[in-house]
Amino acid sequence: MIVSRRQFVAGSAVLALVPARTFAAVDENRLRMIAHRELTRNQSTIWLRDTVGIADFSRPSNEPRFFVVDMIGGQIRPFLVAHGRGSDPEHEGVVRRFSNEFESLASSRGAFLTHTWYDGIHGPSMRLYGLDPDNSNAEARAIVVHGAWYANPDMIEKWGKLGRSDGCFAFPQDDLMQIIARVGPGRLIFSDKLSEA
Repeated sequence: MIVSRRQFVAGSAVLALVPARTFAAVDENRLRMIAHRELTRNQSTIWLRDTVGIADFSRPSNEPRFFVVDMIGGQIRPFLVAHGRGSDPEHEGVVRRFSNEFESLASSRGAFLTHTWYDGIHGPSMRLYGLDPDNSNAEARAIVVHGAWYANPDMIEKWGKLGRSDGCFAFPQDDLMQIIARVGPGRLIFSDKLSEA
């Protein structure tokens, strides 16, 4: 595998933070179980079942907390993801609440169907349809997947946390196309505080 200088520098910046903070262990078996449970629960709606994205918002924003679960090979890849500012009004770097309300600027919990991608104000983006009562307004609220400068790893180095979206799943700009390729369109994203799920 060939790694560009930019990828190496970005990766090194994140690795430099690891000794200062130990991340909570990831229970990969539980992630696979949740992915399987949510695919089964939404089997009539999800078109493609090879990969599932899971956002664990019980983790702080300075930890990788979006997990791409390969349902065929079993591998799990972690990514950083920002949450909505309405979910974290004091900007503490943690989700305090979820909302499905218009103008709440909050993240929503539940299952989402990934849909078409488009070029939006944040560049390449992917539409989401909420499949649960807790996220049924996702499409109308324009809750989407997109990249953002405030979700880049250097924000953690500077501020100890990521910035906040308006409720969207905002990823580091360099990771966005990987996310869209792996969990879009027709696949499942599930969002919750997994410590409570």
